[in-house]
Amino acid sequence: MISFARYSTLLESAEVRRTFVASMIGRLPIGITGLAILLLVQATSGSFVRGGAATACYVGGLALAAPLLGRLIDRHGPRRALLTCGMLFPAALGALVLAAGASGAPVLLTLALAAAAGASFPPITVCMRTYFRQRLGEEAQLAAAYSLESVLIEAIFIVGPLLVALFVAAASAAAAVLFAAGCGLAGALLFTRSPAIRGWRIEARAAPSLLGPLAEPGFVALVAVILFYSSAFGLMEIGVTAYATETADAALAGVLLGLMSVGSVFGGLAYGSRSWRWPLARQFAATLALMGAGLAALALRWEPWPFAALGTIAGVVMAPALIIQSMLVARSARPEYSTEAFTWSASALLAGVGVGLATGGWLVELAGSTAALAASAAAALGASGAALGLRRH
Repeated sequence: MISFARYSTLLESAEVRRTFVASMIGRLPIGITGLAILLLVQATSGSFVRGGAATACYVGGLALAAPLLGRLIDRHGPRRALLTCGMLFPAALGALVLAAGASGAPVLLTLALAAAAGASFPPITVCMRTYFRQRLGEEAQLAAAYSLESVLIEAIFIVGPLLVALFVAAASAAAAVLFAAGCGLAGALLFTRSPAIRGWRIEARAAPSLLGPLAEPGFVALVAVILFYSSAFGLMEIGVTAYATETADAALAGVLLGLMSVGSVFGGLAYGSRSWRWPLARQFAATLALMGAGLAALALRWEPWPFAALGTIAGVVMAPALIIQSMLVARSARPEYSTEAFTWSASALLAGVGVGLATGGWLVELAGSTAALAASAAAALGASGAALGLRRH
């Protein structure tokens, strides 16, 4: 059962409540922009290949620029980075809408603008993670905060595609892209006025390091595990989508993935509501093992209703894995590299999902949805074994 006592205690703080609310608008584009760019470029070019390439460039820009932004925030505080990104992100998306709609616009220009939008996405989420590390001393409070964070992100991934669908039905994909641009601008401006920014602490550095948190062996091992297990997410998404196409209707994929997110929300709230005796590394390994077992069950042939039920159960451990990941990052990195460490973990997660999506597409073409789902289970189980080694660092 879920106890909300810790969450109530956490949200009793007016500072924490205001910070959460201030962060929400600026993070709505997380669930909107990638899909909206895909549909925009596909609609204007008639090519899903170009749409997929533009989305890949957006995600690639996000993953590549994030560590640099994290380092700048650790050294100078978040205000300058947030304000700069808050201006560049909507500018890049606005230019992308114009370029996509212009006849004869070079394909490379569209891809470059998509990458620029990703690179300039306001880094509110990593700022929130660092803020909680600075603000909350007890591990139980930190777990509750990261649990609420994971639930918020899951909710955004559920609501975001629905908003895109509404914009496309009522207007166009371009309207969805521009809405994301407006949220990015408004959210960045609101967040810079939040208590998190006013009370931000820049940590003293003992000695400059070119590698930052990557100089810590334990952190490098953690990033490797994140890269490994997050590929299971990409493989799973492709596998579930292929399953829906094979057995019923491609539209069923959204329902199945949405049910997984519902299970994930439940698991995240349950995890953060109580204390756990095992060390974090062992918790991480156990959670990934359970994820692998759930995905392995999905790889068996099921009718849609049992598949949906099993998918919901498999989703229960996904948010806890992300929460434990954040806890391990907070523990592994020195305070002066905190924000950069969170950006490296986020970049590893994005890269892993991308590898999983690419590999999953190939496996589906080769052997159908079962192959992609089995591979996702293998990735999670392999990462579970690797996570046990984190205790040695």
